[in-house]
Amino acid sequence: MNDPISDMLTRIRNANQALLPAVEMPHSKMKESIAAILKREGYISDFAVEGKLPRTIKMKLKYQGKKSVIEGLKRVSTPGLRRYVGSTEIPRVRGGLGVSMLSTSEGLMTGTQARKKNLGGELICYVW
Repeated sequence: MNDPISDMLTRIRNANQALLPAVEMPHSKMKESIAAILKREGYISDFAVEGKLPRTIKMKLKYQGKKSVIEGLKRVSTPGLRRYVGSTEIPRVRGGLGVSMLSTSEGLMTGTQARKKNLGGELICYVW
C-alpha cells in the first residue's frame, strides 16, 4: 500500500455506502489524529485504538436515518504530488460547511484552527 491515508478515506467511504456501523483499519499516529478530528467535528460517533502490535483503529460511523453524516471525503496531497498552503491560502470546504485538514508544525489540525494560529502546512484532505 503506497498511500495509507487514502486507504483510510476509501474504507470510510465504502463503509458509509454499505451503511456499516463500524470500520476497522491499521493504526498509525496520523490516522489516529484524523479520527480524533472527525470525532471532534461530529462526523463519526467514536473511535478506539485496539489490540497490541499490530494495532487497529475501529471507528463507529454516524448516520441520519439511511443517510451518512459524511457526504464526501477527498484526498488532496498525495505521495506523488504534495500540496502545501500558507495560512492565507487555506481553502474553505463547501463554503464553510466542510472541514479541511492540515499537517502543520504543531500537528494535524483543521483549516479554521490553522487560520486562527496563522499556520500553513500540507493540505491532507477535505471532509464534508
